[in-house]
Amino acid sequence: MKTLVLAEHNDTNLSAATLSVVEAAKQLGREVDLLLTHNSCTSVLEEAKSVEGVSKVLNFSHEKFSSEVAEDVAACVVSVSEEYDFFLASSSTSGKNNLPRVAALLDIQQISEVTDIIDEKTFKKPIYAGSCIATVQSSQEKNALTIRTTSFDKAPNSGGSASVEDKEVPEADTRKSDFVKNELTVSDRPELTSADIVISGGRGMQNGDNFALLEAVAGKLNAAVGASRAAVDSGFVPNDYQVGQTGKSVAPNLYIAVGISGAIQHLAGMKDSKTIVAINKDEEAPIFKVADYGLVADLFEALPELESKL
Repeated sequence: MKTLVLAEHNDTNLSAATLSVVEAAKQLGREVDLLLTHNSCTSVLEEAKSVEGVSKVLNFSHEKFSSEVAEDVAACVVSVSEEYDFFLASSSTSGKNNLPRVAALLDIQQISEVTDIIDEKTFKKPIYAGSCIATVQSSQEKNALTIRTTSFDKAPNSGGSASVEDKEVPEADTRKSDFVKNELTVSDRPELTSADIVISGGRGMQNGDNFALLEAVAGKLNAAVGASRAAVDSGFVPNDYQVGQTGKSVAPNLYIAVGISGAIQHLAGMKDSKTIVAINKDEEAPIFKVADYGLVADLFEALPELESKL
């Protein structure tokens, strides 16, 4: 039996998350296939064929995939499920939307946020907002896993020579939803989950206008801008900025936390960062316990000075 990875893309390129899931899939010791749903995106298909470690690309091309709905993707996975005993997706918004539906249709229990694959039946995953790591052993014949992509390297997206199998797109028998619209934040900066440098602001930023201070530093560093849940809940920035247990997980080479106290829910989403820098005027803030470098200072003085030095 084989492993099936659900591919994610932006109609032009495969996501970095998908490459990490492929790398995780290799550790299961089985042949790895990639399931691609799209609307005639030839560049994505060509890249998928070239991912190192992928044996076959299952190509589901249809105009309805111009706007992804979970029921349609799940129907495609179920239609080929007899050939596979592992179904993997990233723990991104897309993966969390699609894979649970697949697991339900196959009547199996999903294992979420896998950070380590010990063997084909044993996995590690964080619990209690990442304060503990649980070792989970599965006795199921088939398994559905979402992968915490920050815990795995990315498979090279060149050098592979996968075959392509065009598949007929099935109708979703349980389709009860329709696509209405997509609201995307357009930015010239790197994507938050794949950026090498991330600078995030918390409640200490006081209001959304003050995030301009972070934007200025981010522009000099070519960094992505993130936020704590407190900042998002206060309406300072949109939801897609959120880093943490209920937001996005990041693991950049450099993470700069500004005005963030360091609640465990936030740490769960960024503690895998290679280097962590904290700027906070409260020297007792929990963020300093995980920071490699800490600056006890008023952020409204520190950020302009930092920008001037870059």
